[in-house]
This record gives sequence, structure tokens and C-alpha cells, in this order.
Amino acid sequence: MSVQIWTIIFVFLSFSLYIGIAIWSRAGSTKEFYIAGGGVPPLANGMATAADWMSAASFISMAGLISVLGRDGTFYLMGWTGGYVLLALLLAPYLRKFGKFTVPDFIGDRYYSKSARLIAVFCAITVSFVYVCGQMQGAGIVFSRFLEVDITTGVIIGMAIVFFYAVMGGMKGITYTQVAQYCVLIFAFMVPAIFISILMTGQVIPQVGFGSELTEAYGGGYLLDRLDALSQELGFDTYTEGQRSTQDVFFITAALMFGTAGLPHVIIRFFTVPNVRDARRSAGYALIFIAILYTTAPAVAAFARTNLINTVNNIEYSAVPEWFTQWETTSLITFDDKNNDGRIQFVGNSDANELNVNRDIIVLANPEIAGLPNWVVALVAAGALAAALSTAAGLLLVISTSVAHDLLKRSFMPKISEKQELLYARISIFCAVLIAGYFGINPPAYVAQVVAFAFGLAAASFFPAIVLGIFRKRMNKEGAIAGMITGFSFTALYIIYFRFVNPTADDAENWLFGISPEGIGTVGTLLNFAVALTVAKFNPDPPQEVQKIVEEIRLPGETIVR
Repeated sequence: MSVQIWTIIFVFLSFSLYIGIAIWSRAGSTKEFYIAGGGVPPLANGMATAADWMSAASFISMAGLISVLGRDGTFYLMGWTGGYVLLALLLAPYLRKFGKFTVPDFIGDRYYSKSARLIAVFCAITVSFVYVCGQMQGAGIVFSRFLEVDITTGVIIGMAIVFFYAVMGGMKGITYTQVAQYCVLIFAFMVPAIFISILMTGQVIPQVGFGSELTEAYGGGYLLDRLDALSQELGFDTYTEGQRSTQDVFFITAALMFGTAGLPHVIIRFFTVPNVRDARRSAGYALIFIAILYTTAPAVAAFARTNLINTVNNIEYSAVPEWFTQWETTSLITFDDKNNDGRIQFVGNSDANELNVNRDIIVLANPEIAGLPNWVVALVAAGALAAALSTAAGLLLVISTSVAHDLLKRSFMPKISEKQELLYARISIFCAVLIAGYFGINPPAYVAQVVAFAFGLAAASFFPAIVLGIFRKRMNKEGAIAGMITGFSFTALYIIYFRFVNPTADDAENWLFGISPEGIGTVGTLLNFAVALTVAKFNPDPPQEVQKIVEEIRLPGETIVR
């Protein structure tokens, strides 16, 4: 059967499963809609957290970045993984004990301020919108290639599916859907990785194949040595040597770490388990599930880069394989015959290079480039959709809870009934899907870069407020508000200037201290801390009852403080 037919089969079966779970777990109360009733087992929550956290950027774009950038692409790997450890060990147990199931709820109550809550709502909605745009973009790329529709149609299909099961089930439906999505995405990522590892190195485990010798069919020698030689021969940067400045790599990695620890859609997952002990256990399970994909991604990147160079460089355009022409229809691969010789020159010299490959298609095209069976190619498509839509659902829920619970119920319409609150939550998801879909069709950058912007904004706004709220009992509302406004505004304006206002100036010579927009969230985080602590010194301490709560959440035990 063709790739398209296999894709339709896999997508139909997996989406039927997701929708069936949403109907089965339909939320009937705000507690079920927001935190799945607080009764999700740790193992299931660990899988759901892994699926929620491993977005289209992790599945589609991260290995593509490493494939194109080599060692420079690994800051995404280090930043996201380190950030999850930071969240699981430093913040999640204390937030769970505090007993509030949204970040704005925590900030509003911890800083005893309606203004602080509203600022946190604005930041949560903005971060979630930026992040979800990347997921819609990823879904559109998958649909456009494997169902042979345009990207706009692909995004609309993704919007419809995620809207249905997010509205139906809320967090309860999303949680159990994400368990299924994790199984789909990890199977889809590992199967082709194992097949290609066997073909190229004879090793079943991709992580082992990454450091092994190539088979004779691929020219022998160690994989990375071979890739370095190919890169140098064609004029590309050496694969295993970084080209970015040390400070930029450090700041990007730190921004991704702090951003992960401040992401509202990940934090909310720790409120779906019965108690603090289970929150810690689910964090451990999630780390194991995440590590399976993240330790495999560098191997997938190296396999894909080697295969791509060997397959398309210096061949007659008329003799390109079928996968090449199929991807050309999406405009994500383009060939410009600059010297009119009919041959593809894939080289590092931008003036002579005739082939442009969008880094977001590396993982998706990898099985086709390696000549794997059509069902494996289609399986990857189903996995990519699972990754994109699982995270999109979690982000949409954050938007809906921020609007319905934090903005309306807790701020402007405290007397609305639970039924009305659920209605407003579902309406806000509908509006959020439409906006996210628009930016998925008109993306501001490639998937991982859009996601990096979201992490930077989360780092600069939420991370300091949460850390100081837990570990500094005298931190007051004035300091927290000033810090959030300063950190978020600085980071957002920096990104907007270099990406949209003056993109021609987007290079290391013009960046502040040589720090790219992807890494500026670290500077925003430091500004947030500095401003918050300075302003706090010149204002009264928090009320005694608030200080007592801060002391209690750090004590051992399962008691929920609020």
C-alpha cells in the first residue's frame, strides 16, 4: 500500500482512539475539567506529562535542528531536559502542596493581589498562544505531506480534532488521551530509529549505533567521523564542533531550562494526582519516558544527515527519488539549479548551494530517505501528530482555565455557577483554537524557534515569581508584580524587534552581548529577579498568614495548605 493509504489508516485509528477516550472521560465538573478530579495514577500521569511536554518541537524539530546545526543544536536537548529536572525537583512538589491548580491562581493567592493574578493570566495566555502556534504548524506540515493536502487544510484538520477532545473531556479527557498519544509517539519515533540503526551500523539500540562504526554499505568508519568528513568536504561546518558563541549557547540553554520550569501547562499536570507523594512519583516516571526519546534524538539526527547527503548530493535532478518530489510539493524542499547543469549541489557555500531543506521535515522524511517500508513512514506521521496535538491540548486547557477560572471566576465574575464556568472555559478553547490555527498557517518561524520564544517568555515572567514565592517568605506583591512586568516586557520587546521589526539586524553583531532572541529569556529572568528583590526591599512584608503558608509548604508531609 502507498504511504498515503497507510497514513490514513494510522491517523484514522489513532484519532478514533483519542476521540473515544474524550467521550468516555467527558468532564462533568470544573474539578474534572481543570485537574481530572485529582485522581490520576502516578504512572498514567507520568506518561501524560511526557506527552504533554514532548511537543512537535521535540518530535519533529529537535532532531532536525541537531541534524542541521550539529553540536550547536544540542542546547535544545540540554535545556529542555535540564528544565524538566529543575521543575520536578525544585518546584512541582511545593506547588502541589500549595493546592492551587493554575499558575495565576498560585501567584494571585501567594502575592495576595488581584493585579498579580491578572498579570499572570496575561503572561500565561501569551506564552500558551506562542507555544500552541508551533504545534499547529507542526500538525499542518505532517498533514500536508502525508495526506497530500495544503498546509492550511492540514492545520484546519488538526484544529478540529484537538478542539473536539479538549472541549469534551477537559483535563480528564486530555490526560487519558495523552497516555495513548505517548504510546503512539514513542513507538513511532523508536521503530524507524531502530531500523535505521540496524541498516547503518548493525546495532539494534540507536544510542549505541550513534557511537559505532558504519557498515560497509555506508563506507565504514565511525558514524560521527564520517559525518564530519562529509560536512567538511561539502563546505559545511564540522558536525561535532559548535559555531555559536559560548555565551549564546549558555543563555539559550538557561532560558529553555527556566522556561520549562515555568511552563503553566506542565505545572498543572502535578495537580491531577491524589497527593504530593504521587506528584513526585509521576515526575520520576515522566523523566524516564522523556529520556527514551531525548537520548535517541541525536542518533536520529546523525543518521538523517548522513543519509540526506549521500542520497541527494550531486545527483541528476531527473533521477531524484519519489520522496524528494513528494516533499517538493509542500515547498519545504526546494531546488534551484544555479549553474544549469541539472545536478543537485548540496554544499555549505550559500552562493553555490542549490538545495534548501526545511529542518522541520528531517525526522518526517528520515524513514523515506533510508528506504524503510511505507508503513513505517506513515507511523512516523501518526507519531508526529500525537506529539503536536497532545501538547496543543494541554496549552488550550491552560488558556481556558486562565480565562474562565482566573480571569472570570476569581477576578471579575465571582458569582457565576460551575456550569457557567465550564461553558466559558469551552468557549475560550474555541477562540484559542481559531487564533492558534491562524498563526499555524502563518508561522513566524520554524517550530522549535517559535517554541523557544515561548520558553523565554515563561522564564522571564513566571520562573522568578514562583521560585521567590516558594523560597522567600518576605517576598511581597509589589516586588513580584514589578519583576514580572519587567522580565516579560524586556524579553517580548527584544524578540519582536529582532524577529519582526528589524529582522535584517538579527545577527550576533547586533545582539545584546551576543545573545540571540532564543536566549534573551535568561536576561529577562535575571532582570525579573533583580527588580523583584529590589522593589520588595522598599515595600512592606507580606501579611503574616501568607508568610506562614510559605513556611508550611516547605515542611514534609502530605497536607494541602490551601
